[in-house]
Amino acid sequence: MRCRLSRFPLTKAVPLAISRGTTAAVEHLLLELEHDGITGRGETGGFDTGHRAYRTDDLAAELEAVLPALESVDPEPFQALDPLLETLSPPARCAVDLALHDWWGQRLGQPLWRLWGLDDGAIVPTSVTLGLGSEAAVLERLERWWQQLPASRIKLKLGSPEGLDHDRALVQAVAQALERRQQSHGVACELQVDANGGWSLEQARPMLGWLDAQGVVLVEQPLAPLEDPEADCAAFAALELDCPIALVADESCWNLADLVRLAPYVDGVNIKLLKSGGLAEALLMARAAGRLGLGVMLGCYSDSALLNGAAAQLLPLVRWPDLDSHLNLVDDPFSGPALEGDRLRPGTAPGLGVLHARL
Repeated sequence: MRCRLSRFPLTKAVPLAISRGTTAAVEHLLLELEHDGITGRGETGGFDTGHRAYRTDDLAAELEAVLPALESVDPEPFQALDPLLETLSPPARCAVDLALHDWWGQRLGQPLWRLWGLDDGAIVPTSVTLGLGSEAAVLERLERWWQQLPASRIKLKLGSPEGLDHDRALVQAVAQALERRQQSHGVACELQVDANGGWSLEQARPMLGWLDAQGVVLVEQPLAPLEDPEADCAAFAALELDCPIALVADESCWNLADLVRLAPYVDGVNIKLLKSGGLAEALLMARAAGRLGLGVMLGCYSDSALLNGAAAQLLPLVRWPDLDSHLNLVDDPFSGPALEGDRLRPGTAPGLGVLHARL
């Protein structure tokens, strides 16, 4: 294979604030693998979950170090590359995994979702995200989303540094806006919340019933993730019986092993390709979640249409799609997946189904 690693900027139209800080722009990495006249592309970039962090510069160094080994092998069979991929961190492995899947799909002339036998008729609307801010700023962001697409699923970030009173005020303001939307447009809207680990157990417990009373259907990662797996599970177990709405793990769930250990205590998990290390693990997790009776959320960080187009290949297996980051970019070098109303559609082109502006 011939390999090429490059960098590209991604700038948000509206900066996103969560409990851990605000992001306005990032730099991501593009990995291109060429073999037999076919080029597969993968993306990665740094991110921070509060208990684990990866810098883009470190990921670039990690990938640069492995490129000579990649150049000495063929892209198929995938299984032969497993020993090499297992040495990489999840986000570095994601770039290679996506490029290999993209190459494979192009080689076979089909998008991945078709090769996996998935039904694109099962795809449901994606949520769009409202970051932390003043009530006025959050409602302005909501209106901006509605100008862009008929969003019926809204995810509101909570865990505000200003405390629970501010969180409650935001929930009430958004819930009222959704009720007005339903009355004026006749379309029911769903409200989800994501604390990004911003609450203590003492704060989370009373919030769960209150959120249910406000019509919230889902709460994501209310407590901070913990490195100790047993302690992390115990934290979710402490909330499980008190949670009248769907409880979803995000920062605590990276791979299949995490999914299995968390399964008794949560209603769903958020799969993100940078956490899982790419599509191979993500597909396994999505299939296993279905067998275990868990709902799948499919999420993103500050990702382009390339990463989200890759994730979109899994959409038929997903109960709560959350792939909106590329819809908030002003300089995305990729296009796709298609947006039909508030449903994202995986590309029909071979591989990841994503077009690169430089082609």
